[in-house]
Amino acid sequence: IFVISDWWRTIEKCCHIIFGYRIRFRLWRFRCHLGTFFGWYVGIMSRRWIQNPNRCADEYLDGIEDFIEFARRQNPGATRIRCPCRRCNNTLWETIENVGFHLVRNGMIETYSIWNLHGEQVDHASSSNAPRVDNVEPIVDPNDQVMGIIQDVFPFASTNINQEGEDDVPTPIDSAEFEQYEKLLKNANQELYPGCESFSVLTAIVELMHGKIKYRMSNLCFDYFLGVFKRMLPTDNCLPKDHKHAQKVLHGLGLGYEKIHACKNNCMLFYKEHETLDTCPICNESRFKMTSQNRTTKIPQKVMRYLPLKPRLQRLYMSTHTATDMRWHKEKRVDDDVMRHPADGEAWKEFDRTFPEFAADPRNVRLGLATDGFNPYGVLNQHHSTWPIFAFPYNLPPWKCMKKEYMMMTVLITEDPGRSIDVYLRPLVDELKDLWTNGVRTYDKSTGRMFTLRAAVMWTVNDFPAYAMVSGWSTKGYMACPVCKEDVTSGWHAGKVCYLGHRRWLPWDHEWREKDKEFDGNTERRLRPREWSGDEILEQLNRLDFAPFGKTVSRTRPSTHLNWTHKPMFFELPYWSKLKLRHNLDVMHVEKNVFDTLVGTILDIEGKTKDTIKARLDLERMGIRRGLWMNRDSDKARRDLAFFSMKPNDKKEFLKFVSSVKFPDGYASNIARCVNVDGGKFTGLKSHDCHVFMQRLLPVGIRHLLPEDVVKPIMLLSRFFSQLTAKTLRRTDMFQLRHDIVQVLCKFEMIFPPAFFTSMMHVMVHLPEEALLAGPVNYRWMYPIERLLGELKKSVRNRAKPEGSIIEAWVQYESLTFCGMYLKDVETAFNRLSNNDGGMRNEKLSVFCPKRTDLWRSWTRRVIF
Repeated sequence: IFVISDWWRTIEKCCHIIFGYRIRFRLWRFRCHLGTFFGWYVGIMSRRWIQNPNRCADEYLDGIEDFIEFARRQNPGATRIRCPCRRCNNTLWETIENVGFHLVRNGMIETYSIWNLHGEQVDHASSSNAPRVDNVEPIVDPNDQVMGIIQDVFPFASTNINQEGEDDVPTPIDSAEFEQYEKLLKNANQELYPGCESFSVLTAIVELMHGKIKYRMSNLCFDYFLGVFKRMLPTDNCLPKDHKHAQKVLHGLGLGYEKIHACKNNCMLFYKEHETLDTCPICNESRFKMTSQNRTTKIPQKVMRYLPLKPRLQRLYMSTHTATDMRWHKEKRVDDDVMRHPADGEAWKEFDRTFPEFAADPRNVRLGLATDGFNPYGVLNQHHSTWPIFAFPYNLPPWKCMKKEYMMMTVLITEDPGRSIDVYLRPLVDELKDLWTNGVRTYDKSTGRMFTLRAAVMWTVNDFPAYAMVSGWSTKGYMACPVCKEDVTSGWHAGKVCYLGHRRWLPWDHEWREKDKEFDGNTERRLRPREWSGDEILEQLNRLDFAPFGKTVSRTRPSTHLNWTHKPMFFELPYWSKLKLRHNLDVMHVEKNVFDTLVGTILDIEGKTKDTIKARLDLERMGIRRGLWMNRDSDKARRDLAFFSMKPNDKKEFLKFVSSVKFPDGYASNIARCVNVDGGKFTGLKSHDCHVFMQRLLPVGIRHLLPEDVVKPIMLLSRFFSQLTAKTLRRTDMFQLRHDIVQVLCKFEMIFPPAFFTSMMHVMVHLPEEALLAGPVNYRWMYPIERLLGELKKSVRNRAKPEGSIIEAWVQYESLTFCGMYLKDVETAFNRLSNNDGGMRNEKLSVFCPKRTDLWRSWTRRVIF
């Protein structure tokens, strides 16, 4: 039988030798004579040419022709078919001519003997044991790493999908998407110049653009170097001539953004039903700028940039490098008493219990939102403020979550919106509602299946002023605490509102409740403030009538509104009122403000101390702590140095100690530069400097310089922040911190004057409770956002239009960061070595190969951990 199956090839070779030309016999001609079964058997057995290592052999070339003719018959009229070469692995579509070329150059997949992806019908029962094409290891060209990018960005070109139903097969959305795919594929296969084996056109552009973003090259600088490179290369090279043409090549890899016109007075957006209006229906302000002759131009007065969220979430699942990690919180997270991730918090677990359908699919995305303003001009213009809004997925594991590479900008506002931020949130909230209700069909690269992706916002992360804008509760006045709300204890002390009454959190029978002179002159019989549920807040807001948004609207509000400024738009989300925690107190700014207040008072720094003359007079008015009253022994009353403040010699010793401390590289900045020993103060301390100072230097430096009654609560406060900001938390420790912070605040009330207790001092009492609900604070503070704002500030090239520069730079950064995950021979954020990497590499475990340089040998350091 084996001889009969190959007899026709023997005749071909004999004719070729005798007559000098080749006579080809087609399998389909013999099938009519030998029968259907015998013809099919001959076809299968004759496909042994696929395993032939000599791709120039006549047998192999004939087999390719047979395959091409078979594919033409099974797909009449098709111009493109799947390429079964070992490099494309049936994942890419090529023209029929290119498929033949690929098969000669790369070889066919050795196990692809049943051409089912090209129309061959086989018995599934008899072929169930046949090897799957999906498991074949394709040939990977190290010089063309961008092919993986194309496969992930355009999943309809992939074959690793479930073939059971049409809904599981990704298809091009429209002809424009397929056209982008064809252009990228063409540039990926086109050599940079004839004979170039190291770079294709697409590879070269990706690496050059990556360098432009990494080193912040201007467009003119990039154009110059492109021109130089183009002249260096052979004359028939295909390198783009400038930045504009390079961007066109990468257009298919970007995600883009939308421009939405806004009213100059923040009243509304010209969006959806208002898109065709030329004037604002609330303030009658023109949508467009006016000329000096009062003629309308087509230049909008204010523009908001909106970056759609859906395609950015879809790309997380379309990428080979992130699709599996998006299920980490469910499949690989260790569920024990230790909190390492927001999924370990009670708020996440309560959300799962409330919405089991959403929680059933671990691929549904949990998001956090953050916003803050910054000045894109640096110090040149103090009046301009740009406000981006970021979203970050919490599905990712700790080593990826909250990293810059996985954050998404969703909105860019051109000025401080104030309470009108809800106007600019409208497109985002509409998309979030659709993501919750309907979802979006998404291809999951890790499973090869389409699924309906849904998303929910777990909470927001903002500093205190932005907290008021987003939550709708003003953080100023007598009810500034957004957690206690109207039940907060506040009063007017030393010319400002202060927040006392922390004995309310003590046990009912605690002895401090009965003391009066040691505190504010009153005993304390009240319980801690009640906790408001989301449904109760929503019911309260529904009873109130708020003025419309805009600058022209009066800001006065009736007393019945308490501190509510507006009804937050987030309550339109069906699940928002059910959340245990909707807005987070930013531990970064809380710690910074507490540090400034505490250190400014114990060092008695002018302008920063809370122990002022007004504070001393306030103590006299209250009739408490006679030892801190003004000294009136002479004709002029004077303020003596308080027992909780350092004496001049002690202050100088403390400052010298701080200036002598050295930290390991990357642990902290050079705090010694901020110390002014002669002036007795600190200048220029950043938030992270205060973070390190509070937890490492302060408890050591004050140990022998202040009374023990003052040192102990300060050391307890330092330990509080140290444990609270740890990357892993234990629930038992959080319960203890909840007790400790009440003790600290009560002791401070017995030491410092009431003017010491600002709103930041008060909100510390709520931080342990939020940690129990939401997990470690490094997922909920502003450090990552502030660092990202610094990067955006550096991207401003055109100072006349800073937001335009920022958004264009961000879109490029998004696409090239995505490409960076696939580049192995280029230094990216995903493979960059640490600053102190010594360059030593071997096969041993990294824990036994410490990376160090000679930098550590050069100095004698006084290190404090």
